Amino acid sequence: MIYLNFTDLSEETQERLLADSKEDVKRKYGKDLMDYATKHHTNLDRMLDEEAIRNLYSYTFVFNI
Repeated sequence: MIYLNFTDLSEETQERLLADSKEDVKRKYGKDLMDYATKHHTNLDRMLDEEAIRNLYSYTFVFNI
C-alpha cells in the first residue's frame, strides 16, 4: 500500500510515484522487456514508461484527508 496525503498530489509527488513504479517494473520485468524491445526494434525507455503507468493501477493507494 502507498500512503498519500490528499493535499500532497503535486507534480513532484506524481513524478516520484512514476519513478518508483518504473523501478518496480525494471526489477520485475526488466530482462523480458529488454528482450522484447531488441527483438521488435522498439524504444525500451518508451516501453518502460508505458509499463510503469500501467503498473500504477496495480498499487493500492490510501489517502489521508
